[in-house]
Amino acid sequence: MTVSVTPAHLDVRTVESSAAWRRLKEAVTALQPLQARDGSIPESAAHGSARGLVDTIVSAIRELAPLFPHDADYLAALPGDFERWADGGFGEPDFLDSLVAFQPQRRRVDGLRHLVVFPMYTQNGSRDRHVEALLAEAIWPEFVAELEAGDYGNALFVSLRLIDFTAGYDTNSAVLFPETVAMREIPTFTWGAIFQDREAARYRRVVAAAAELTRLDLPVETAEMLADQGLAERTFVMWDLIHDRTHMRGDLPFDPFMIKQRMPFFLYTLEELRCDLTAFREAVAIQRALDARTAAGEELTGTETDTRRHAALVQQAILFDRIFRFPITGTRVRNYDGLGGQLLFAWLHQRHVLEWRDVELSIDWDAVPDAVVALSDAINALYWESIDRPKTVHWLKAYELIAGVLAPHPASAWAAGLPREVLAGPPKGMTDLVLDDEFPLSMFFEALDRKMRPVIESTAGIRADAA
Repeated sequence: MTVSVTPAHLDVRTVESSAAWRRLKEAVTALQPLQARDGSIPESAAHGSARGLVDTIVSAIRELAPLFPHDADYLAALPGDFERWADGGFGEPDFLDSLVAFQPQRRRVDGLRHLVVFPMYTQNGSRDRHVEALLAEAIWPEFVAELEAGDYGNALFVSLRLIDFTAGYDTNSAVLFPETVAMREIPTFTWGAIFQDREAARYRRVVAAAAELTRLDLPVETAEMLADQGLAERTFVMWDLIHDRTHMRGDLPFDPFMIKQRMPFFLYTLEELRCDLTAFREAVAIQRALDARTAAGEELTGTETDTRRHAALVQQAILFDRIFRFPITGTRVRNYDGLGGQLLFAWLHQRHVLEWRDVELSIDWDAVPDAVVALSDAINALYWESIDRPKTVHWLKAYELIAGVLAPHPASAWAAGLPREVLAGPPKGMTDLVLDDEFPLSMFFEALDRKMRPVIESTAGIRADAA
C-alpha cells in the first residue's frame, strides 16, 4: 500500500500561497488561450506548449495531493485524465473518470479544503469549457448540519468558500456543478456546490449601497449581517440548503429544470422564486416555532439559538437580494431571476408592505412575513392547479399570475392575446412570441439601475475579504 506523505513545506491552511499552487494556476492560465470553446486544442502547432503545461499541471497536482487525503481517489484519477487528453492529441477533453471519483458531499466538514481542477464552463461566467483550477473549503456550521440531518435533508448539497481560482471564476459565477465538466457520458450526479462566500459578499456590498441610496432604515440584525461576512455566509448556506432541495419537492406539474427545455423564460422565474419563497416560509416557521418555545419559558440550546437567529436573517437575505440585486443584475434578455425580484417588489408594494415616498423606501416589517408567504401560496396554487392542465394552459396561467402584478411590455403579443393559429399550433410558436424583455423594469428600478450600476459591476469576481 502506498502512503502519501505531505511535504514538510506544504500546509493545507496556506496552500494558496504555495509555489506548487502558483505553478498550477499559472499553467492553467497559460493553457486556456490555447483551447477552443469545446475545450480542445485544434492547432497542432500549439500541442508542444500544451504538453509542457499539462506536465506542469500534473506535477503540481501530485505534489499537492497529500494535503487533501479526503479527495485521494479524485486526485489520483485526475493526472490520468490529463495525460489521456494529451496523448489523444488534445481533442475534446473527457474527465469522466476523475469527476466520478470526486465526491465532496461525503465529507461536509466545516473548513475542509478541496483542490478542484476540471475542463468546464462556469455558469454566469465563461461558456468556454476550459481547464479551471480552484481552491475551496466547506462551510458547514453545526446548526446547518442539524437542519440537514432533520427536516431539511439534502445529501447532494455542498456549501463552499472560494480561496483562490483561475479566470473562469473571476466572474459572477457562484456555483460548481458537475454537469459543466467535459466528459464522454453523463453519469448520475451526486452533488452540486454553491459558493456562499461570493453570494454573501455580493449581498453585503449591494444591499449596503442600495439601502443608503434609498434611505432605508435597516433592522438591527440586517445591519449586523452587512457588517459580518461569516454571519452572512452562514445565512446563505441555510437559504440555499432549503432552496436547493425544493426543486424536487412539492406539487410539480413539469420538470423543475425546464430552462433546459424550450419554454417561456418566465416559467423559470416562477420556479426559482418558488424555491426562494419556500426557503423564506420555512425560515418563518422555524423562527416562530422557536420564538414560541422561548415565550413559553423554555431554554433553547446553543444550536437552536443559532438556528433561530439565522432563520430571521434568511428572511432578510431573500427579501433584499431579490428586490435590490436581482432585478438590475445581468442583461434584460430573458432575465428570469431579475423578473422574480421585480415580481416580489411589486407584490409587496401593491399591498402597502413596501412604500416608496418622498424619495425614501420604507417597509412594514411586521407585515413582511405573511405578505411574502402569500406570494408563495399563489405560486404553489398555480403549480397544484396546473397538474390538471395541458402544458400550454399552464404557461398562460403563469403569465396571467405575473401580468396581474407587473405591467407587460406594451408591444407584447402575450398581453394582447396570442393569435388562435399560434394557440392551435405547437408550443414553440407561443415561446417564439415571448419578448426578450417581456416585463420591463419599472421606473423605480430604472432609476435604481442608473445609480447602482457601478456597484453591481464591481461584484464580478468578488472575494469575501473585499465585500
